[in-house]
Amino acid sequence: MISFLRGTVAHVGLSSAVIDLNGAGMSVNATPQTLSRLRTGEEGKLFTSLIVREDSLTLFGFGSDDEREVFDILLSVSGVGPRLALAVLAVHEPEAIRVAAHSGDGKAFTKVPGIGPKVAGRIVLELAGKLVPLGTAAGAPAPAASSEAVWKPQVVAAMTSLGWSEKDATSSIDKSLADSPELAEKGNVAEILRATLRWLGQDGARAGNRVGARG
Repeated sequence: MISFLRGTVAHVGLSSAVIDLNGAGMSVNATPQTLSRLRTGEEGKLFTSLIVREDSLTLFGFGSDDEREVFDILLSVSGVGPRLALAVLAVHEPEAIRVAAHSGDGKAFTKVPGIGPKVAGRIVLELAGKLVPLGTAAGAPAPAASSEAVWKPQVVAAMTSLGWSEKDATSSIDKSLADSPELAEKGNVAEILRATLRWLGQDGARAGNRVGARG
């Protein structure tokens, strides 16, 4: 694995740069923010992630090891490839991405070109517990909310990003928590969202059974 590159910057483009490593030019894709720190003719260093495909080897470069770590974790989400993960980093700082994933803020991800509500909701669901703010233990629940007014808007936002209306989302959350009041007390956005989606799936199955019985 190529962990980082250090060498003379031979070229800086709109979406990539070329680093001269003792006569060998290495092309690296990066965000505009990362590329803006490079100067042609001067020494540059980029932390890198190598993406291997059947027909290509592509390097992606980052200004810090933290950016690379967030990039690699974003790639674990189904439907998120390296270009889309890089686009997320072009819009948000690594810590902002950690906070959004940890708090279930799907709307933050819809600000990224190419990411719609469904993909944003998938990012929130699949990264729950994987991508957390620095200083928070991995897998630790989100901080307990002091009231429903704190966590509920975040869960509703995640639901609407998945395609539900705000009214249906609010109703589903209330019904799903009727038998699990302890979740509301904890205020863990990711847990409440998962419980609501499970309840919706079970409710859909019950509705199907009722239709079948009438038939």
